[in-house]
Amino acid sequence: MDNLLLYNKLSSLPDNLKNQVGDFIDFLTLMNKKEKSKGNRPKFGSGKGMFILKPDFEEPLEDFKEYMY
Repeated sequence: MDNLLLYNKLSSLPDNLKNQVGDFIDFLTLMNKKEKSKGNRPKFGSGKGMFILKPDFEEPLEDFKEYMY
């Protein structure tokens, strides 16, 4: 739909309906932004292989030996 046709339709509406159309346009803009931002989310498991744990990862640290029982 071309802009001139939209403008003509909008200008023929009463003021209270113009306000509703403006609110609906704001809503559509917000939803469009949300949809675009969803595409940028990382997928589950996309970080696989990025982190390597040392074999002694779960061993107690020397600094905390005095607190261990």
